[in-house]
Amino acid sequence: MRATFARAARALLAVAALLAAPSAALAQPWDAVLAKARGQTVHWNAWAGDEKTNAFIAWAGEEVGRRHGVKVVHVKLKDTAEAVQRVVAEKAAGRDSGGSVDLIWINGPNFLAMKEQKLLHGPFAERLPNWRYVDTVRKRSNVVDFTVPHEGYESPWRMAQIVFVYDSRRVKDVPRSVPALLDWAKRHPGRLTHPSVRNFLGATFLKQALYELAPDPAVLQKPATDANFAAVVAPLWAWYDALKPQLWRGGRQFPENGPAQRQLMNDGEIDLMISFNPSEAAVAATAGLLPDSVRTFTFTKGTIGNTSFVAIPYNASSKEGAMVLANFLLEPSTQAHAQDIRQMGNFTVLDLDRLPASERAGFAELPVHPALPTAADLGTTLLEPHASWMTRITAEWERRYAR
Repeated sequence: MRATFARAARALLAVAALLAAPSAALAQPWDAVLAKARGQTVHWNAWAGDEKTNAFIAWAGEEVGRRHGVKVVHVKLKDTAEAVQRVVAEKAAGRDSGGSVDLIWINGPNFLAMKEQKLLHGPFAERLPNWRYVDTVRKRSNVVDFTVPHEGYESPWRMAQIVFVYDSRRVKDVPRSVPALLDWAKRHPGRLTHPSVRNFLGATFLKQALYELAPDPAVLQKPATDANFAAVVAPLWAWYDALKPQLWRGGRQFPENGPAQRQLMNDGEIDLMISFNPSEAAVAATAGLLPDSVRTFTFTKGTIGNTSFVAIPYNASSKEGAMVLANFLLEPSTQAHAQDIRQMGNFTVLDLDRLPASERAGFAELPVHPALPTAADLGTTLLEPHASWMTRITAEWERRYAR
């Protein structure tokens, strides 16, 4: 009997050790990761709705291929959920290795869903050599994704914050709050819109309004519940009921996404738009996609900011190659390239004070533009609400307004 218990105990300890042990990819020294990554193909599943971003991904792939022998294939998505659903389907089919998705541009509800379902490889982020440069103090969204600590299961690569872009030739009375935005729209009917709420940017337009209109915005940092949702969002729907008829085409039609909204501004159909890239006006004006007269502003009480991440599915075929690509995205020279308004114009996730002087110089030499805000111009950054708020708000908007 004792022998039986002893064998059972040893078996349980062996299973526990196996579960606690890091995966082979995580246990390797970085030199071994680099060696194993060489020759791998990384299928990076990433939103493909912006030409500048697509060009950056192509450039990153070429650089990682040249430096490390890793081939990068951009699997172009309309919605991140496409990649998540593919991983879910593979798990259901028992495909626990050799998966078709190696890296996902992810955050918010999609990250939460994958983390809860244990569909992510990791924790890997803090093992990346360039992690030491990431700003984890002043840029808290680098470690907290929609109120959920990422715990190393995703790696940051670009910052975002809500700003508003306007044509200074036509707009002199810039609205600096959510109530003021409604007043502005009433004075200028048809000159404002937002992307479809089915699109992340359109849903964020509503979340931004909710921050100022909710009786207690602190509740947004906790999950929405059946008990509190209706009361918290009631002021939002009252505000939006008044706003919708004043929107472009009477609120009966919405641009599909951010680039479509930007085209409306470039065509002179609207005078003011929302963006999640503080550099968008400067980038677009430099590229001839918006007039040189565009400028940028934020709300007095602050605007929502977050970080874009990359994550590796648990069954990825090329985990080492994906880690090499994630590390490349954090290189100071890569981050400076991404922040250049001639490229994407995305603000860095790094703490510049941690960089060697030679690396900081790359940021100091970046071009400027009248539409490019400074850190002071951006003001207070508000943390993203819990992902459940966006999910419920989107569904409720569809119920109320989608016809």
